[in-house]
Amino acid sequence: MGTISIEHGDRLFWLGRYTERAFTTLKSLEVLYDKAIDCDPEKYKDYLSALGLCDVYSSSEDFFRSFIFDENNPSSVAASILRAYDNGIVLREEISTKALSFLQMAMDKLDEIKDSHQALCLSLLPLEDIMFGFWGCIEEYVCDEEIRTIINCGKYVERLDLYLRLKYPFAAIEREFGRLCASLRKVPKNTPYRYNTNQLCILVEIMGMGERYTDSMGEAISALGRLFEPLRRTVKAG
Repeated sequence: MGTISIEHGDRLFWLGRYTERAFTTLKSLEVLYDKAIDCDPEKYKDYLSALGLCDVYSSSEDFFRSFIFDENNPSSVAASILRAYDNGIVLREEISTKALSFLQMAMDKLDEIKDSHQALCLSLLPLEDIMFGFWGCIEEYVCDEEIRTIINCGKYVERLDLYLRLKYPFAAIEREFGRLCASLRKVPKNTPYRYNTNQLCILVEIMGMGERYTDSMGEAISALGRLFEPLRRTVKAG
């Protein structure tokens, strides 16, 4: 099996990141939406603060519509799916037409939901199933383990980044870090798309702090973001 170029490796990595960003953002917004309805309509401000974003929204409804449907909002579900699709177009032969079709379905579903009068928490459920379908295609149709590994590295880097920022319980942080490390161990030694062991060591040390990981959260996020940085040329970076 031939090694993957840095350029294609970068696209695969960001395909994983953008797809996971869409999914984790979607799940987080569903929880936030329930809290906003039940007791605290301004709970979204805590979410923005955790991500280091300014509150430029007139209401919670304005916030939710932007973070789900606005392609011009780089943190939105729509923007992440669109960027994943842009990478997927170039990678059609590597990931299969079937997997790419699920990204197209996700964009179509967002357009449909946008004009729906159904409760937001219910209308988003089919979108989750579509995202699961995409990951199922990656596992089923991508036979090249190096391709799957790089996509999964992007997936778990993004998931861990968001979990850290949103201060998930350490059990969840530890689980996703374990998944990331398992993917890193599968990266072929002869591929030009390699991770930085120094940054990984920083992450291992912080994860060893257990529940006190929040004391070094900024350092962990920085190391995670630089895990592949010195070894790749940016193509579709977010």
